[in-house]
Amino acid sequence: MEKHVKIGHLYPDLLNLYGDRGNIRCLSKRLTWRNIGAEVKEVHIDENVNFSEYDIVLLGGGSDREQKLVCDRLAAQKKEFKAFVEDGGVLIAICGGYQLLGAYYQIGKDKIQGLELVDMYTKQGEGRLIGNITIQSDIVKMPLTGFENHGGRTYLGDVEPLGKVIHGFGNNDSKEAEGVIYKNVVGTYLHGPLLPKNPGLSDYLLSKALERKYGDANLTPLDDKEELMANEYAQKLS
Repeated sequence: MEKHVKIGHLYPDLLNLYGDRGNIRCLSKRLTWRNIGAEVKEVHIDENVNFSEYDIVLLGGGSDREQKLVCDRLAAQKKEFKAFVEDGGVLIAICGGYQLLGAYYQIGKDKIQGLELVDMYTKQGEGRLIGNITIQSDIVKMPLTGFENHGGRTYLGDVEPLGKVIHGFGNNDSKEAEGVIYKNVVGTYLHGPLLPKNPGLSDYLLSKALERKYGDANLTPLDDKEELMANEYAQKLS
Protein backbone atom coordinates (compact mmCIF):
# COMPACT_ATOMS: atom_id res chain seq x y z
CA MET A 1 0.00 0.00 0.00
CA GLU A 2 1.40 3.35 -1.03
CA LYS A 3 1.25 5.83 1.82
CA HIS A 4 -0.15 9.28 1.24
CA VAL A 5 -0.42 12.40 3.41
CA LYS A 6 -2.78 15.28 2.71
CA ILE A 7 -1.88 18.70 4.10
CA GLY A 8 -4.34 21.57 4.47
CA HIS A 9 -2.85 25.07 4.36
CA LEU A 10 -5.48 27.33 5.91
CA TYR A 11 -5.86 30.85 4.52
CA PRO A 12 -2.34 31.31 3.06
CA ASP A 13 -3.46 34.62 1.50
CA LEU A 14 -3.99 36.01 5.03
CA LEU A 15 -1.70 33.96 7.28
CA ASN A 16 1.71 33.90 5.60
CA LEU A 17 3.49 36.69 7.44
CA TYR A 18 6.91 35.07 7.71
CA GLY A 19 6.99 32.67 4.79
CA ASP A 20 4.81 29.89 6.17
CA ARG A 21 4.58 28.42 2.67
CA GLY A 22 8.15 27.33 3.36
CA ASN A 23 6.81 25.06 6.11
CA ILE A 24 4.38 23.45 3.67
CA ARG A 25 7.11 22.97 1.09
CA CYS A 26 9.38 21.40 3.72
CA LEU A 27 6.77 18.86 4.81
CA SER A 28 5.96 17.98 1.20
CA LYS A 29 9.62 17.49 0.25
CA ARG A 30 10.39 15.32 3.26
CA LEU A 31 7.50 13.08 2.24
CA THR A 32 8.41 12.82 -1.45
CA TRP A 33 12.07 12.17 -0.65
CA ARG A 34 10.80 9.08 1.16
CA ASN A 35 8.49 8.04 -1.69
CA ILE A 36 5.43 8.93 0.36
CA GLY A 37 2.65 10.72 -1.50
CA ALA A 38 2.20 14.37 -0.57
CA GLU A 39 -0.87 16.44 -1.45
CA VAL A 40 -1.35 20.07 -0.43
CA LYS A 41 -4.62 21.97 -0.61
CA GLU A 42 -4.88 25.67 0.09
CA VAL A 43 -8.12 26.68 1.79
CA HIS A 44 -9.18 30.28 1.28
CA ILE A 45 -11.33 32.55 3.40
CA ASP A 46 -14.49 32.00 1.34
CA GLU A 47 -14.28 28.19 1.69
CA ASN A 48 -15.36 25.79 4.40
CA VAL A 49 -12.70 23.43 5.75
CA ASN A 50 -13.41 19.72 5.49
CA PHE A 51 -11.14 18.69 8.36
CA SER A 52 -11.88 15.00 7.86
CA GLU A 53 -9.94 14.95 4.59
CA TYR A 54 -6.66 16.23 6.07
CA ASP A 55 -3.85 14.51 7.94
CA ILE A 56 -1.98 17.73 8.75
CA VAL A 57 -3.34 21.28 9.00
CA LEU A 58 -1.23 24.46 9.14
CA LEU A 59 -2.32 27.82 10.56
CA GLY A 60 0.31 30.46 9.87
CA GLY A 61 1.03 33.92 11.19
CA GLY A 62 -0.77 37.17 10.40
CA SER A 63 -1.60 40.62 11.73
CA ASP A 64 -4.27 41.22 14.39
CA ARG A 65 -6.77 42.24 11.69
CA GLU A 66 -6.14 39.10 9.66
CA GLN A 67 -6.30 36.94 12.78
CA LYS A 68 -9.78 38.31 13.56
CA LEU A 69 -10.99 37.59 10.02
CA VAL A 70 -9.71 34.02 10.24
CA CYS A 71 -11.06 33.43 13.74
CA ASP A 72 -14.50 34.73 12.74
CA ARG A 73 -14.46 32.35 9.77
CA LEU A 74 -13.32 29.32 11.76
CA ALA A 75 -15.73 30.02 14.62
CA ALA A 76 -18.50 28.60 12.45
CA GLN A 77 -16.54 25.34 12.22
CA LYS A 78 -15.27 25.22 15.79
CA LYS A 79 -17.00 21.89 16.46
CA GLU A 80 -15.41 20.20 13.43
CA PHE A 81 -11.99 21.70 14.20
CA LYS A 82 -12.21 20.50 17.81
CA ALA A 83 -13.19 17.01 16.64
CA PHE A 84 -10.12 16.93 14.34
CA VAL A 85 -7.82 17.89 17.23
CA GLU A 86 -9.38 15.47 19.74
CA ASP A 87 -9.15 12.64 17.21
CA GLY A 88 -5.38 13.14 16.95
CA GLY A 89 -5.30 15.26 13.81
CA VAL A 90 -1.93 16.97 13.36
CA LEU A 91 -2.03 20.76 13.64
CA ILE A 92 0.94 23.12 13.43
CA ALA A 93 -0.01 26.70 14.41
CA ILE A 94 2.47 29.55 14.24
CA CYS A 95 2.37 32.97 15.91
CA GLY A 96 -1.02 34.44 14.95
CA GLY A 97 -2.34 30.96 14.29
CA TYR A 98 -0.98 29.84 17.66
CA GLN A 99 -2.79 32.64 19.48
CA LEU A 100 -6.11 31.60 17.92
CA LEU A 101 -5.93 28.16 19.55
CA GLY A 102 -6.82 29.50 22.99
CA ALA A 103 -9.89 30.92 24.70
CA TYR A 104 -9.25 34.52 23.66
CA TYR A 105 -6.74 37.20 22.66
CA GLN A 106 -7.19 40.39 24.70
CA ILE A 107 -6.09 43.55 22.84
CA GLY A 108 -6.70 46.54 25.09
CA LYS A 109 -10.48 46.68 25.63
CA ASP A 110 -11.14 44.42 22.65
CA LYS A 111 -11.29 40.66 23.00
CA ILE A 112 -10.90 38.30 20.06
CA GLN A 113 -12.69 35.09 20.98
CA GLY A 114 -10.43 32.13 20.27
CA LEU A 115 -11.20 28.69 18.93
CA GLU A 116 -10.89 27.07 22.39
CA LEU A 117 -8.93 24.12 21.03
CA VAL A 118 -6.23 24.34 23.71
CA ASP A 119 -6.31 25.47 27.37
CA MET A 120 -4.53 28.83 26.99
CA TYR A 121 -5.17 32.54 26.43
CA THR A 122 -3.26 35.55 25.14
CA LYS A 123 -3.11 39.19 26.24
CA GLN A 124 -1.40 42.06 24.46
CA GLY A 125 1.56 43.32 26.46
CA GLU A 126 3.59 46.52 26.45
CA GLY A 127 6.08 46.48 23.60
CA ARG A 128 6.93 43.55 21.34
CA LEU A 129 9.03 40.48 22.03
CA ILE A 130 11.42 40.39 19.08
CA GLY A 131 14.55 38.47 18.23
CA ASN A 132 16.13 35.14 17.43
CA ILE A 133 15.07 32.38 19.80
CA THR A 134 16.27 28.88 20.70
CA ILE A 135 14.36 26.39 22.83
CA GLN A 136 14.92 22.85 24.05
CA SER A 137 12.00 20.49 23.52
CA ASP A 138 11.46 16.93 24.74
CA ILE A 139 9.99 15.86 21.40
CA VAL A 140 13.20 16.38 19.37
CA LYS A 141 16.91 15.86 20.00
CA MET A 142 18.30 19.14 18.68
CA PRO A 143 17.25 22.56 19.96
CA LEU A 144 14.51 24.28 17.98
CA THR A 145 15.41 27.68 16.63
CA GLY A 146 13.62 30.50 14.85
CA PHE A 147 12.62 34.15 15.03
CA GLU A 148 9.90 35.65 17.24
CA ASN A 149 8.04 38.93 16.85
CA HIS A 150 4.85 39.20 18.89
CA GLY A 151 3.04 41.72 21.04
CA GLY A 152 0.83 39.07 22.64
CA ARG A 153 1.77 37.25 25.84
CA THR A 154 0.42 33.71 25.92
CA TYR A 155 -0.39 31.88 29.16
CA LEU A 156 -0.92 28.11 29.30
CA GLY A 157 -3.43 26.26 31.42
CA ASP A 158 -3.34 22.51 31.99
CA VAL A 159 -1.17 21.77 28.95
CA GLU A 160 2.56 21.36 28.33
CA PRO A 161 4.81 23.93 26.62
CA LEU A 162 6.61 22.97 23.43
CA GLY A 163 9.92 23.65 25.12
CA LYS A 164 12.09 25.55 27.56
CA VAL A 165 13.61 28.85 26.44
CA ILE A 166 17.40 28.79 26.09
CA HIS A 167 17.70 32.20 24.41
CA GLY A 168 14.87 34.62 23.65
CA PHE A 169 11.49 35.43 25.18
CA GLY A 170 9.00 32.65 24.46
CA ASN A 171 5.34 32.72 25.42
CA ASN A 172 5.53 35.77 27.65
CA ASP A 173 7.79 38.02 29.71
CA SER A 174 8.88 35.20 32.02
CA LYS A 175 11.31 33.93 29.34
CA GLU A 176 10.78 30.38 30.56
CA ALA A 177 8.45 28.39 28.31
CA GLU A 178 7.68 28.57 24.60
CA GLY A 179 4.80 27.19 22.57
CA VAL A 180 2.39 24.43 23.46
CA ILE A 181 1.90 20.69 22.93
CA TYR A 182 -1.59 19.19 23.15
CA LYS A 183 -2.31 15.77 21.64
CA ASN A 184 -0.92 16.20 18.08
CA VAL A 185 -1.13 19.99 18.17
CA VAL A 186 2.05 22.06 18.12
CA GLY A 187 1.70 25.81 18.66
CA THR A 188 4.68 28.15 18.64
CA TYR A 189 5.88 31.71 18.11
CA LEU A 190 8.91 30.50 16.10
CA HIS A 191 8.96 31.93 12.58
CA GLY A 192 11.54 31.62 9.93
CA PRO A 193 9.95 29.64 8.30
CA LEU A 194 10.21 27.18 11.18
CA LEU A 195 10.48 23.70 9.68
CA PRO A 196 13.32 23.85 7.11
CA LYS A 197 15.95 24.39 9.80
CA ASN A 198 14.27 22.14 12.36
CA PRO A 199 14.06 18.77 10.57
CA GLY A 200 13.37 16.90 13.79
CA LEU A 201 10.15 18.83 14.30
CA SER A 202 9.15 18.26 10.66
CA ASP A 203 9.57 14.52 11.10
CA TYR A 204 7.72 14.59 14.42
CA LEU A 205 4.67 16.05 12.67
CA LEU A 206 4.92 13.61 9.77
CA SER A 207 5.32 10.66 12.13
CA LYS A 208 2.22 11.61 14.10
CA ALA A 209 0.20 11.95 10.90
CA LEU A 210 1.37 8.59 9.55
CA GLU A 211 0.81 6.82 12.87
CA ARG A 212 -2.75 8.16 13.04
CA LYS A 213 -3.52 7.15 9.45
CA TYR A 214 -1.62 3.87 9.03
CA GLY A 215 -0.74 2.73 12.54
CA ASP A 216 3.02 3.26 12.12
CA ALA A 217 5.38 5.90 10.78
CA ASN A 218 8.58 4.07 9.74
CA LEU A 219 10.27 7.19 8.36
CA THR A 220 13.43 6.48 6.39
CA PRO A 221 16.33 8.61 7.71
CA LEU A 222 17.30 11.51 5.44
CA ASP A 223 20.63 13.25 4.94
CA ASP A 224 19.94 16.39 6.97
CA LYS A 225 23.46 17.82 6.85
CA GLU A 226 22.43 21.16 5.36
CA GLU A 227 19.36 21.48 7.58
CA LEU A 228 21.39 20.81 10.71
CA MET A 229 24.04 23.33 9.61
CA ALA A 230 21.26 25.92 9.24
CA ASN A 231 19.99 24.99 12.71
CA GLU A 232 23.44 25.37 14.29
CA TYR A 233 24.01 28.69 12.55
CA ALA A 234 20.64 30.02 13.69
CA GLN A 235 21.43 29.00 17.26
CA LYS A 236 24.56 31.16 17.15
CA LEU A 237 22.42 34.17 16.23
CA SER A 238 20.22 33.77 19.32
